[in-house]
Amino acid sequence: MKSEALTLGIAGLATAGVIFRPFHWPEAIWAVAGAVLLVALGLMPASGAWDAIAKGADVCMFLTGMLLLSEVARQEGLFDFLAAVATRRAGGSSTRLFLLVYLVGVVVTVFLSNDATAVVLTPAVFAATQAAKIDRPLPYLFICAMVANAASFVLPISNPANLVVYGAIGMPPLWVWLKTFFLASCVSVVATYAALRWWLRRDLQGRVAAPEEEPALTGCGKIAAAGIGLTAAALLVASAVGRDLGAPTLIAGAATMGLVLAIKRSGPLPLLREISWGVLPLVAGLFIFVEALNRIGLTAQLAGVLKTVAQMQAFGPFLAGASVAIVSNLVNNLPAGLIAASALHLAESPADMTSAVLVGVDLGPNFSVTGSLATILWLAALRRENLHVSALDFLIVGAVATPPALVLSLAALRV
Repeated sequence: MKSEALTLGIAGLATAGVIFRPFHWPEAIWAVAGAVLLVALGLMPASGAWDAIAKGADVCMFLTGMLLLSEVARQEGLFDFLAAVATRRAGGSSTRLFLLVYLVGVVVTVFLSNDATAVVLTPAVFAATQAAKIDRPLPYLFICAMVANAASFVLPISNPANLVVYGAIGMPPLWVWLKTFFLASCVSVVATYAALRWWLRRDLQGRVAAPEEEPALTGCGKIAAAGIGLTAAALLVASAVGRDLGAPTLIAGAATMGLVLAIKRSGPLPLLREISWGVLPLVAGLFIFVEALNRIGLTAQLAGVLKTVAQMQAFGPFLAGASVAIVSNLVNNLPAGLIAASALHLAESPADMTSAVLVGVDLGPNFSVTGSLATILWLAALRRENLHVSALDFLIVGAVATPPALVLSLAALRV
C-alpha cells in the first residue's frame, strides 16, 4: 500500500512540475526527475522503464521528424514567405487575417497532425504578425494552440493520441473513422472558432499593415515546402494501410534536412542546435509514469468504472468523454489516452464509449497549457520568440472556447 501511495505521489508531483514549471525549469526536467525517482526507489524496475520508453518510440520518432521539418522550413524562409502571403490576402483586415490563420491551422492539423501545427505554424503566424505590424500577436497565436486540438480528430493522423487510444483495439478503417468523427470534428472546429472570434473581438479591431515587400522563396525553401507536402502524403498512406507514423515522419524530416544541407554544403550542427529537443525526454517520462500507474492496478480499477458507466446508455459515453477531458488537463492527454486505452480494452467497452473518450482526449486539453503535447510545443515555440503565456491566461481562453466545443462535439457523435 505504501508503494502504491508513493508511486501516485511521485507521478502527481512530477506532473504538477510539468504543469506549473517551478523556478521556470523546462517541463522535461520534472518529467525525467519523476521517472528517475520511480526507478531509484524500486517502484519501477529499470526494465519496465525501458519497456515504457520503447512504447513511446513511435511518438518520439514522429516528433523528431516534425522538429526537423520545422527548423529547415524556418531557416530557409518558408515561414516568412507564408506570412507575407497571408498578410497580403488579409487586405488590411484583422478579422480576415484571423480567419486565414485559423483555416491554415485546420489544414495543417488535419494532414500533418496537431503537433505539426504547434511546431510548424506557430513561427509562421508570429512572422505574419510582425509583417503586419501587429502590436499584440497573442490573439493570433492562440489560434495555433486551440485549433491544434480542435481539429485533431478529423483523420487518424491528425493527432498521435488517436493511435494511442485505438492502439489496444485496432484502428478502424478510414471510411469508418470518417463516418464516426467527421461531423463531430466539424462541430469542434466551427465552435472553437466562433468562441475565439467572440472572446478576442476587441483585439481584432483596426487595420493590419500589408508587407512592404514580399520575400522570394528560395530553392531550398521550396524543397522544405515539398518535404512537408510529401510528409503529409506519406502519413496518409501509412494511416490507410495501418502502419505506424513515426518512421515515415522521421525519414521524411531527415531526408529533407539532408537534401537542403547537401545543396548548401553545410553541416547539420547549427541547425540541430536550434531545435527544442526537451520534448523527447518529456514524452519518455510521461510514458514511464503511465507504466508505473498500470503496475499498481490503476488501469484495472478504471476498467471497472468504465463498465459501470457504459451501462448508463446514452449518458455513459458523454460522461466518459467529459471525464477524460478533465483528466487530460490534469495529467496531459498522452498519458491519459494511454491509460484510457488500456482500460477500454480491459472493459471491452462498446464503440461509442471509445469514440467519446477519443474526443475527450483530443479536444479536452484546450483548457490548460500542458493538457496536450501540442500545447507544450506551442509554448516552446513562443519562448523562442521571447513571448510568454501564463497558465491563468491560457485557462481563461480555454474556459471560453472549450466547453461549448466539447459538449457539441460529444453530442454530434450521437447523430
